Amino acid sequence: MYAIIATGGKQYKVSEGDVIKVEKLDGEAGSAVTFDNVLAISDGTMKVGADVANATVAATVVEQGRGKKVIVYKYKRKTGYHKKNGHRQAYTQVKIEKINA
Repeated sequence: MYAIIATGGKQYKVSEGDVIKVEKLDGEAGSAVTFDNVLAISDGTMKVGADVANATVAATVVEQGRGKKVIVYKYKRKTGYHKKNGHRQAYTQVKIEKINA
């Protein structure tokens, strides 16, 4: 059985027991989160739309962290303009506990 959830502007295919990294959520390690925006559920047959209107996915926060540094380099030729910046995206690692269909 798996579900497709939407969080942080992205969609994730999750099953019970999966550990995924999503965009930063509130809560420290060990706290529970619930994903209400379930797009589809498959348990042999695919259910979408009104069939999954009340479905939720329960998860537990494993850790809060920041990803690898990405270098952002801006350059315009012939003008002497260049700018170098780094960016580390914040994430939350969650473990999927239960899919409530």
